[in-house]
Amino acid sequence: MQILEAIFNRRSIRRFSVVKKVEKDKVETLLKAAMSAPSAGNQQPWVFVVIDDESTLREIPSIHPYGAMFSQAPLGIAVCADPSKEKHKGYWPQDCAAAVQNILLATQALGLEAVWCGLYPNEKPEAAVKELLKIPAEIRAMALIAIGYSDAKGHPADRFDADKVHKNRWGGK
Repeated sequence: MQILEAIFNRRSIRRFSVVKKVEKDKVETLLKAAMSAPSAGNQQPWVFVVIDDESTLREIPSIHPYGAMFSQAPLGIAVCADPSKEKHKGYWPQDCAAAVQNILLATQALGLEAVWCGLYPNEKPEAAVKELLKIPAEIRAMALIAIGYSDAKGHPADRFDADKVHKNRWGGK
């Protein structure tokens, strides 16, 4: 799949087929894609929790107000950060967001669907997910991604808005 095709066709899909698990090699490819993201000073502060235990996935909707899709998803990935690995303090959210985007695009290339469910900077869901997944106190939980196979597919949407583009200076056309 061409990268622009993946970018333009990617949509947040919240309905999954529970009968088909995500293959181990595809999970590894998703993680490799995540770890290929750019990071400030090449610090790579990310760490990941792969969630394929059905009971753990089914528990997420009870602790996250927007996590209903995990009740159907065969796979979840928690994208986390170890702030102690930062060379440039305060950039881990950007680094992890880049890793999340790489996972979302890689799902498209692998014939999977996904949705990003944010945690950081909302302390309550982040703390609940950290407790559920036994994530150490010093690690930050940035996001959960629900992943699986689905008959629901994204459709290309032209979201380009020239009014949001300024040239050389604010207000410049």
